[in-house]
Amino acid sequence: MMHSRRNALGLLAAIATTSALKPGAAFSQTPSFPKGAVIRTLFKDYAPADLAGGATLFHEHLSLGTDFNDRFRAASAAVLAANGAPPTARPAAPPPAPPGPDPMRDVALMADELRAAQRDGVACLVDAGLEGAGMELPFIREAARRSGLPVVKGAGFYTEPYYPAAVAKASEAELVAALIKQADEYPAGAFGEIGSWDEMTPTERKVFRAVGKAHQATNLSVFTHTGIPGKAAIEQLNLLEDSGVDPRRVAIGHLGNLDDSKVYVHKQLCRRGAYVGFDRQGGGNDAPVVPLVMALIEAGHIDNILISGDASRGYGRPLTNFLPKLKAAGATDEVLHRIMVDNPRRFLAFVPKRARRQGV
Repeated sequence: MMHSRRNALGLLAAIATTSALKPGAAFSQTPSFPKGAVIRTLFKDYAPADLAGGATLFHEHLSLGTDFNDRFRAASAAVLAANGAPPTARPAAPPPAPPGPDPMRDVALMADELRAAQRDGVACLVDAGLEGAGMELPFIREAARRSGLPVVKGAGFYTEPYYPAAVAKASEAELVAALIKQADEYPAGAFGEIGSWDEMTPTERKVFRAVGKAHQATNLSVFTHTGIPGKAAIEQLNLLEDSGVDPRRVAIGHLGNLDDSKVYVHKQLCRRGAYVGFDRQGGGNDAPVVPLVMALIEAGHIDNILISGDASRGYGRPLTNFLPKLKAAGATDEVLHRIMVDNPRRFLAFVPKRARRQGV
């Protein structure tokens, strides 16, 4: 185990020092950004070029409620049952917590986790926790402040089992106002993770439409949560696009879970301009995802791929565990740089329509 980790870190170091994660390296394509574009983190707005020295992870978690996993697995089990999965394939209980103290309950430990991510090559990450899911903004802000790692905060509402009670009764206009208020006050650098399960509910559709309208008011990009097996991917993009969001500002998430060996759905999303999120990488779900990523690379959709870990600790694992597998499958240093460094900066960069509030 330690030997394989050393090999992975050695490969990552080689990539970083040769080309793939090296700032200013000469590649056939370099990302372009609109004039005035910024990446908005909790404490400052960065020019996209300022974060070119490492990877940006577009979907991680620094703070979730203690009951999050119980609620998540219950919702997952209900969806799988509705799709006809046998009982043995349905999650019945949350997985046991990793040994040792939980960084989500100790701000000093979380700051250590973020510093470790920096050592692994992470230049920036996005926190995807939302109101209703136990997210504590002061905790996230303090962990980011102590670590020095730029943290982008997502805003919005997650999935119906996690919505605050007021969401069901609110009008779309009221939700739009609430979303803009979150974006101003956090301050947020994206909307996400905006979620649904496979069969979207009327309330989830209402939230997606409201997010689309809040995007128009703020220009923040949107990243999503799809359930297992991910049938809602196309519907999510349709709802956002119909609400005025350019697909190039959307990342449809968790599509490493989608059982689509020909990447038919993935390619549809890419052809429309959206990003495809492979965002649970660096752990036990890597093997079936490598061929999906490689198929998109071979189809010419390199610039539509985003990779992250959806983690609560060990944030560097997409770099130390997953990149070596892509490298072994044939991904070049230039391709890895585009995916890990360029793509997430293009996704997050936006020209603000609302000034950053003083003091935040």
